Amino acid sequence: MGTVWFPQLAVSLFLAVLLGGALSPVGCLTFNFSEFQNKDTSQLFMINDTISRIFGGAIQVTPDSDGLDFNNTFGRVFHRKQFRLYGKSKGGTAAFNTTFTLNIKPKTSPGGEGIAFILAADKALPEASYGQWLGIVNATTNGSSQAKIVAVEFDTRKSYPEDLDDNHVGLNVNSIYSTKQVSLADCGVDLSSNVDVKVRVRYDGKNISVFVTQNGKGQGMLVLSLPLNLSQYLPEKVFVGFSASTSTYTELNCVRSWVFNGDDVGDDKNPELLWVWITVPALLVLCGIAFFFYLQRNHREQPEDAYPRIEDQIKGSSVAPRRFRLKELRKATGNFNPKNKLGRGGFGTVYKGFLENKEVAVKRVSKDSTQGKQEFIAEVTTIGNLHHKNLVKLIGWCYEKRDFLLVYEFMPNGSLDKFIYDYERLGNEESPTLGWEKRRIIVYGVAEALDYLHNGCEKRVLHRDIKASNIMLDSDFSAKLGDFGLARIVQQRGKDHHTTKEIAGTPGYMAPETFLISRATVETDIYAFGVLVLEVVCGRKPGNQNEDNDYNNGIVYWLWDLYRRERILDAVDSRLAGEFDEQGMVRMLVLGLACCHPNPHHRPCMKTVLQVLTGEAPLPPVPIERPSFVWPAMPQSFKQDPDISLIGSQLSPFTQLTGR
Repeated sequence: MGTVWFPQLAVSLFLAVLLGGALSPVGCLTFNFSEFQNKDTSQLFMINDTISRIFGGAIQVTPDSDGLDFNNTFGRVFHRKQFRLYGKSKGGTAAFNTTFTLNIKPKTSPGGEGIAFILAADKALPEASYGQWLGIVNATTNGSSQAKIVAVEFDTRKSYPEDLDDNHVGLNVNSIYSTKQVSLADCGVDLSSNVDVKVRVRYDGKNISVFVTQNGKGQGMLVLSLPLNLSQYLPEKVFVGFSASTSTYTELNCVRSWVFNGDDVGDDKNPELLWVWITVPALLVLCGIAFFFYLQRNHREQPEDAYPRIEDQIKGSSVAPRRFRLKELRKATGNFNPKNKLGRGGFGTVYKGFLENKEVAVKRVSKDSTQGKQEFIAEVTTIGNLHHKNLVKLIGWCYEKRDFLLVYEFMPNGSLDKFIYDYERLGNEESPTLGWEKRRIIVYGVAEALDYLHNGCEKRVLHRDIKASNIMLDSDFSAKLGDFGLARIVQQRGKDHHTTKEIAGTPGYMAPETFLISRATVETDIYAFGVLVLEVVCGRKPGNQNEDNDYNNGIVYWLWDLYRRERILDAVDSRLAGEFDEQGMVRMLVLGLACCHPNPHHRPCMKTVLQVLTGEAPLPPVPIERPSFVWPAMPQSFKQDPDISLIGSQLSPFTQLTGR
């Protein structure tokens, strides 16, 4: 590498000096408010000055009460000097780096709605942009190119079904619906904690990145990064600042400090001089570029993302599915038309498409997520080799121009979660209610899929993310398990477990031991299946719902308490209106609790689960009181099924596995 470094540096410096001389002059927009004082109003626009103000060393974009009506307020604050994104020729987009400190204090429980950093074409505050609109757009301008606004939102209320939660960051372009959003819960950041949250937004002319930290110093954690060409959505000059809103849920939205550094690209001042500068060294520039790429080609030891070649990994799999070209999938989905969007997951967006006159689902994995690349490879090499009527079929894949695409069979009824929750109560259109028999068949189908993964494959597979949104429903409501992005293949020798830097899975479905050992086992899959069973029967989400006191600890604790009080049938989804087999229902609920036993050794294997569901085996014993979680967990017997926890003739607390 030492022989390559100098020529590369020389060429880079040569190009930088040459092009730097050729480009037109650049001015900067730079300011630094370590705190805010009343005199700073001369540098700021308070667009709704009956609402926004400086008080207590901070900008109150929506204010403290102080005798004002705090409901349904909305405001904007901008720096008076505009920021120039590009020249009239649009030859390039300027870069900027801004750091600010937010402090949000709820005034109701919960608070709402949120605050956003914005770049806008004009200062005007949209009418009626309070509540869910965050002062960004309103019902009229939402989704319109006329809005001419880009925002990084910090949302403190789940106002839409598409919102991840009441504590997330999102990128919004001419709309309140985020292009991408990320929950801050996993980052240890709580926007509504009345604690300072430091944010850095960086734009390099091509990509926008957001870093967040709470009560800390330094640059913060990268929580969001996306390619973005601001010149496509915004005019030559923009205002930079903040917007915020409340509804009947209220909070104090403050900006305590704000630093901004940006290049303001100007127009070409002297075209003739520019022509001379470019013409004279043109030949040298071309030679330099050719030499640079020659060096890159001949000395590159790793691909651009420091990742082993994705194609090689997939082709190395024993039976890889069909590979598609990117142009085929663009055509199939109408160039990924938003109208064809079926849904959105943690690593990508799914679109409906037509290939060879057949409906398919095309999943477009996020380009900028390293985990997304891992998920892509895991899915192709894992599910591509699996064949079962209760697994979503992977038809093909595509990796081209940094696009990661997966093609699945189309499931007309979408995901299970859309049918088992009370959508009318959640403010959405009510989905058709699944009857008891369909729910029973769905649970049995998922159990068959898991039994195949654990016991029927050539190599045992752990799914690691069993949940309602990963269960897809065919036209006849047959259940198929999908989304194998977190799946891992079990090895019966080698390492004792699969260690990950980050705990994999979805909160609410994760077994208690997962948080101690950071690894997946057959038993952790079975725990997630147990939660799914309870979820399907009760029509409730697995996590903390804040609905009533006896449900605050989650569905497993709630069910176990009802079981202790001999009132377990009280948990059944009220939309079933009592139309179910009581004996079969009790059997299903108790089986779910058995799978969620705190001690992994007491959870039944999937073979036993299937036998219980068909009535061929009795229910496993389930204690009336939920046992305490104790670690290390002790096995109940040395005579267990050797496929569960006994490897060879030696006792092991978990299935041995290694990640691919």
